[in-house]
This record gives sequence, C-alpha cells and structure tokens, in this order.
Amino acid sequence: MATARLATARLAGLQRHWYRVTPLSLALLPISFIFRLLAATRRVLYRSGMLPSEKLPLPVIVVGNITVGGSGKTPLTLWLVQQLIANGWHPGIISRGFGGTAASPQAVYASSDPAVTGDEAVLMAQRMLCPVWVGRDRPAAARELLRAHPECDVILSDDGLQHYRLQRDVEIAVVDGVRRFGNGFLLPAGPLREPVARLAEVDAIVVHGGTATLDSYGSASVAYRMQLHGEVFYNLLNPDTTAQAASFRGQRLHAIAGIGHPQRFFTHLHQLGLTVQAHSYPDHHCYAPGDLNYPDADAILMTEKDAVKCAALSEQDNGSEQKYRSEQNNWAAEKCWVLRVDAQLDPALTQHILERITPHGRQTA
Repeated sequence: MATARLATARLAGLQRHWYRVTPLSLALLPISFIFRLLAATRRVLYRSGMLPSEKLPLPVIVVGNITVGGSGKTPLTLWLVQQLIANGWHPGIISRGFGGTAASPQAVYASSDPAVTGDEAVLMAQRMLCPVWVGRDRPAAARELLRAHPECDVILSDDGLQHYRLQRDVEIAVVDGVRRFGNGFLLPAGPLREPVARLAEVDAIVVHGGTATLDSYGSASVAYRMQLHGEVFYNLLNPDTTAQAASFRGQRLHAIAGIGHPQRFFTHLHQLGLTVQAHSYPDHHCYAPGDLNYPDADAILMTEKDAVKCAALSEQDNGSEQKYRSEQNNWAAEKCWVLRVDAQLDPALTQHILERITPHGRQTA
C-alpha cells in the first residue's frame, strides 16, 4: 500500500511538467524521441504480422486515448454499453484493471476488491449492465469472459488503444477537451502515448468538455462532443439514501478527487452551486482513513471512482487498529456523499458504431 502511494505521488510530480514546457520536460526530450521510435516500431510490427495479434470471433470496440491520465473513457464505455443493449446487443467489457494486482483473467463484481481488480473495473461492475473481466492479457480476458458468458456478441475494451495484441473493429479515442495534448511531447517529457497524428486513424474521436470546435482537431476521423451530467449524490455507507445538490448549499463542504483530472470534478461541483474545500489526489490514489479526516465538514463529496476505494476501507481491519467503520471513525464515513455522473453524447455516435459492427452478421433491433 505504501509503495503504491509513493508511486502515484511520484507520477503526479512528473505530470505537473506535462502541461507546459519546463526545464525538466526539455531535459527529457531525448528519451521522448526514443519512446516515439519504439512506439512506432512496435505498431509497425503488429500491423505487419511480425508480432502476433488475436482476432476474436465477434466485433471488438476499443475505447482509449493517446494521452496518459483520465479523459473520460470509463463513462464513455458505460454509455456505449447502454446504447448497445438498447439496440439488441449483449456486450461484455474487458479491462487491464489498472491499479489492481490481478495478473490472470478474472471476473469483476460489484463487491470485488479494487486493490485486486482496479477501481475503474469495480465501478463499471457496480452499474450491473454487463459482464466485466480484467487481465493483463486482454485477449485471454476476452476468451474467459466469452467462456463464462457465451451470450455476449460484442466486446468493449476499456483503455486498450495501444494494446495491439487484440485486433479491433472500431477504435474510439477520447480527448480531454480542456487539457488536450499538454505540451505536445511524448512520454516521459509529455503526456502523449502516441503522436497526435494517430487520431487520424481511429474511427471516432470523442472530445470530453472544452470549448474548441470539433473541427479544430484536424483529423480525418469523425468527432463528437461528450459532457458528464450528474446532480444527485448517494451516501457512501447507505447508497439507497440520496440527496440533490441543492441540499448541500450553505454547508461546510470538503471534496476529494483521486482521478486523472481532479479539477474537472471540482468545477462540476461549482457549477452545481456548491462551495467546497478541494483536495486533489493522484489518479488511482490508495485512500487511507486519514484522507477523510475533516472534523469541520458537514459533508465530504467524492467521485464514484473514489467511492469504490473509500467504501472498501470500511471492510478493512488494520491489525490492532480499529476497523474503519468503528464508532470512532464512523462519523466520517457517514458524511461522505458520492456524485454519480453519466455521459451525454450525440446519438449519431451510436449509429456510426452500429454501421461498423453490423457487417459481422449481427442485426440490430
């Protein structure tokens, strides 16, 4: 746990140099050029067949990005699942399970440990829309999912744009419309996993937020705008208890966010009319009970991704320490409220995807 917290803290320190040109980012440019060459060589080897890739017997939709950090892939994946189900499909989700320790393929449930399967995978499983499996080997994870759920007829790969071992029928790249491409450098000098020119090769670009026009991305791909909507909170300990945003106005509020772009969450709260003391943590932050210790708070607000791990704290027993849900600490957990958000997109994206996957012989409803 301590090692994971240290690693995320170091990554957060480096990320501060990715969205502007600094002496450190310039010093890292030589390594960035090497990374670009290796990434391009790897892709050519897969496209030429010199490195093996696997074709599944059903369509595969990959949702990913060309930058490191959160851009909205998980909400988009859940939106796509809902759209596919509404059109008569039976999707399944596979994921790397980033932040988890799981190596071999395994199913993810609403009650799964995020430390094992990853926080985003548990979040998706909690929506109970379709089967979710994780594994470092995505083709193997897909095979196991299909073995357990033969009714599935389309696979969505969450954050798999650079995972070329799995062949895909549709590629969707999500772009953070606010931070865009940072300083424009590839790793480790900047946030890019692949050059911006890669966007010209995907089937669709989804721009999350921002004010730039869609045609400003200069890509041959079709672009769509995505916004996240949500104004209802549920209680961390009692999820059936909900509250509208208006009920928190005038209270002493603290907000925590351990996501790729924490400021997006804080801005959303401000747009809901809430004034909060904001506390940013690195993406996939491993929460400890002390992270929720705000004695002056009337309420502590968090994202669904944070809630997955904070709820898991209530099940832990740290040796001689009291459990998180002990009488001493229960006051903090009861003050935690979770904002559920859902993606909103142009329905034309659904039609665009259906046109790409129906040649496989599947008829839409």
